[in-house]
Amino acid sequence: MKTVAFQGENGAFSELAAVKYFSAQVRTVAFADFEKVFNAIQKGRVDCGIIPVENSLAGSIHQNYDLLLKYPLSIVGEIKLRISHNLIANHRTRIKDIRNIYSHPAALAQCQAFIKTLGAIEQRPYYDTAGSVRFVRDSRAYDSAAIAGSRAAEDYGMKILKRNIEDNEKNFTRFVLLAKKPLVPKGACKTSVVFALKNIPGALYKSLSVFAIRDIDLFKIESRPIPGNPWQYIFYLDFAGHMGQTAAQKAIDHLKEITQYLKVLGSYPVGKERF
Repeated sequence: MKTVAFQGENGAFSELAAVKYFSAQVRTVAFADFEKVFNAIQKGRVDCGIIPVENSLAGSIHQNYDLLLKYPLSIVGEIKLRISHNLIANHRTRIKDIRNIYSHPAALAQCQAFIKTLGAIEQRPYYDTAGSVRFVRDSRAYDSAAIAGSRAAEDYGMKILKRNIEDNEKNFTRFVLLAKKPLVPKGACKTSVVFALKNIPGALYKSLSVFAIRDIDLFKIESRPIPGNPWQYIFYLDFAGHMGQTAAQKAIDHLKEITQYLKVLGSYPVGKERF
């Protein structure tokens, strides 16, 4: 049975993603922040870790992209998890009693339409969705509720007052699985890389053309500022295929000619949407 690190409290969406990925045959270990997850994997305290990198509504989670650049770990898998938010409270609490709602800022932002129907409500940002459920339970605040997944309600013995309160039902978060050693996958695969370009004319066009001339599909490209280097950028890119394929290897070799830095983050099977 694999040991998987995740950020947050038991019942967090990251833990659910790990359980879904491994079909429940997994032991999860909670860490307070994302960098502790990376540290635990690097030091061999866990077999692997799972982190969110992108939400279909809110976009990329930049902190984790920066940590992927910092740590010598490999992406070995992914899962796209449907995020369904619930209003959760102590058993004595009724919806009309609620004056405060706690949750992660992203969860609060994804449930604004529902929250507005409640009237004069104070929104209280908390570091973790499942953690907000535990806080409301432990504080015995009967005028408060939390927004989190149904697993958190089960884990902490709380009541779901309202299910599926997110504004958009097409709300998915993409999680990636991290390990110390890279994977050579089979079947439908993708590869993630990060690179910084040389200061030459047409550098970005040339970087993309190394894939186009080999008929390699691109899934995503995103730029991030380089800390300490104003107006200079590093690029994260996902493309179809894996590093064991000749076309992919030639594309990366070609890309090296026009970059001043390049790191292959990993090749892994394309993740399915899970509900």
